[in-house]
Order: sequence, then structure tokens, then C-alpha cells
Amino acid sequence: MKRDNIAHLLKWKKSKNRKPLIIRGARQVGKTWLMREFGRKEYQQYAYLNFESSAVLKSLFAGDFDITRILTGIQIETGVNVDPENTLIIFDEIQEAPNALTALKYFQENAPEYHIISAGSLLGVALNSHVSFPVGKVAFLDLYPFSFTEFLEALNEKPLVDLLKSHDWQLVTSFKSKYIELLKLYYYIGGMPEVISTFVQNRDFGEVRAIQQRILIAYEQDFSKHAPHDIVPRIRMLWNSIPAQLSKENRKFIYGAIRQGARAKDYELALSWLIDCGLVHKVNNIKKPAIPLKAYEDFGAFKLFMLDVGLLAAMAELDVRTLLEGNIVFEEFKGALTEQYVLQQLVTQNEGVVYYWSPENARSEIDFLLQIAGRIVPVEVKAEENLQAKSLKVFCQKYQPELAIRTSMSDFRREEWMTNLPLYAIHEIYRLTDPVNTK
Repeated sequence: MKRDNIAHLLKWKKSKNRKPLIIRGARQVGKTWLMREFGRKEYQQYAYLNFESSAVLKSLFAGDFDITRILTGIQIETGVNVDPENTLIIFDEIQEAPNALTALKYFQENAPEYHIISAGSLLGVALNSHVSFPVGKVAFLDLYPFSFTEFLEALNEKPLVDLLKSHDWQLVTSFKSKYIELLKLYYYIGGMPEVISTFVQNRDFGEVRAIQQRILIAYEQDFSKHAPHDIVPRIRMLWNSIPAQLSKENRKFIYGAIRQGARAKDYELALSWLIDCGLVHKVNNIKKPAIPLKAYEDFGAFKLFMLDVGLLAAMAELDVRTLLEGNIVFEEFKGALTEQYVLQQLVTQNEGVVYYWSPENARSEIDFLLQIAGRIVPVEVKAEENLQAKSLKVFCQKYQPELAIRTSMSDFRREEWMTNLPLYAIHEIYRLTDPVNTK
């Protein structure tokens, strides 16, 4: 298994101004594996500490922040003689020991020569619980489920990834059927590391779904274990409403779809909790498509997506035959899966926040709106080879963007007013829209 984030970690390691690094991400997206793998490959040794499973470690940080004392305790607990140049120190589930989080500040100020990476699945929840945070003293890396290209590499399809990166669209089109077959597979399997690893080993779709259901159950158990008791039922109701919300033709989130008479203020804390855990992506509407997009955010109108397309398929109880053969049931839900897939790839790029555009009292809607290199790029998503792009055309006629993208199962081609980018190549959107990229 290989993650693209390794390149980011290597850059961090070599940085002259290196700070302790915090990896953020939902449970089971592979944070622990990534840290251990990086330590194994790039250092002579690593010292691994998990604050969720060790009371001794929590007590180690309960006193003062004397770095020498803390390092001595780490060495005793792990049995690793910590050499600042050749040892990676890993703090896992750091949100379980708030003082350990605060200690990162003192490592950065008093012992910057040490290489420290930490992670926390519920870190966002901890920070909103008024934990003392070392502002400006740490760096961040967000980790998400496997992207489609990482999925291809895990399935030993690296040549197909390299071909997409080459932008030789004529040759890409020659392998179109192969890309579409693998894309449908990704819709079902998704990007959760354990799910992919199991599928690579035994190609058992039943086991894939069983693991996905186990992950979903574990998330619901987290609701009861970590969330305030009074909002747990609302978290569950909101979470379980997502497939139905996305199956609507207009995917705008409607509180009334959770239960009749539901209001925003009743579910604000529940929604914040899910966002802080990294379990959902909130995509806000834009009142006016102008630079900077963030200045025109409409916080009251938004779409809500899950963290992974495979988990969405599992929640919707789509069986593998429905998905891979594409019968009528899949046709009805395919738009939701496709939009979830595209959003997931855009978020994974770490290129900024994703928005959408849907003006009041208008039938047109742009599925996603991006700000790239000082330009606004509208993205319209089509699940099939549907060549109509009415909303995109309306947007382009009104706002004259330099570049507009329609992503569909159709082949790559540039037209005078827009570019069609195949769904299986959507990750190339940032390179494609880069002004210095002339290919």
C-alpha cells in the first residue's frame, strides 16, 4: 500500500523550519499506518506512543513540560533510545492527553531538533472542548481515504495512473473501458485502507461490505462514547439521513428531511460534531461567484457529503451487482455516488475549500465551484455521457469564466466555452487549470 502523503512527510522531514506535525483525519483512514510506515522507511527507528491505550503516558504529561524528563519517560515506556536525528517520535490518539498536545509547543521552542508526528481521530472535537492548543507551534496534514489514483496503484494499476498524469488524452481514451470498470469498482469499495487491503488480498465483495458495515458501526459507537449524551440521538438521525439527502435531485441539505419540523438550531451541535470528527464534508453555497469565494459564503445553504463513497454505497445498501451492472436501482442513485466521488477527489487534492453555486429563485446550479490560481472554476458533474450542461452554459454566459469544467464519462475534449474532463481523470483538474500548464 502506498499513500501520496509520504511525499508531504518527506518535505516536512527535510524542512529547516520543521515544527511538530499533526495529522488530522477520521478514524480508520490510515493515520497510524502512515506514521509507522514513514518511521520505518525514513528513520533508523521510531518510538510509538498511543495515549488511548496507556495510562502511564497520560501521567507522563500530567506534570510540568520539562522536555528532558518527558524524553526519559518516552525512552523507558517504548524501549527506544531517542536520537534526535535518527528517531521519529509518534504520538497517536493525542486528543486523549490534552497536556501532550500542549507539550508540542515546548518541543518546538526548546527542542526543535526532535522529529515529532502526532495524530488524533477526534482532535477537532477536543479542540472545540477548549483544550490549550499550541497555536503557531505546529504544522498540519489532513489525511483522507484513498483517492482514486491511490486505489488504482493499490490494485497494481500504476501504468494507468501514469497515463492519466501524462495528459495523452488520445491514448487515455483507448483505455476508457478499463478506467470506467475500475471507477465503478471504486464506487463500491471506496477508499478506506482496510477495505482496499482486504479486497486486494481476496477479491471478496461480501467481505468488503462486511468491513464497511463494521466501520459504520464503529462510527456510531463513537457517537455514544465521545459525544455529549444530549445530542447523540440527533447526531445519529443527521448521519443516517445523508444518503436520502444526496438522493434528491436538489442535493441541498434540508433539516426537514431528518424529521418533520426539524430546525437548524436543533441540529447545529450535531452537525459540528460530525464535521469535527472528519466524518462529513460540508459544501456551502456561494451567493456571488467572485474572488475571493469565501467572502460570499452562504452558511445557511449547503450540501453534506460523507467522507467516503464506498461507505455511502454501504449505507445506501447498494449490492455489488446493482453497482457493477448498472441496473435501474443504480441509475436512480448514481448521481449521488458520482457527486460524492468528485467531491472526495477534490478535497483530497488539498487545494482549498470547495463550494457550490445555486442562486435563489433559479433552476440552474453549479455542482462545485473552485478557486484555483486566482480564477473561479465552475465544475458540472454528470454521471453518464450526458453531453448537456445547461446550468454550466447559463453560468458561463453570465459570468464569462476563463475556464469551465464538465466532468462525465465522455472523453476529454476542449470546446470554446468549456472542457470535458472524464470522471476517472477528475484529480487532474488542478494541473489542467494551472495557467502555466499548457498541455
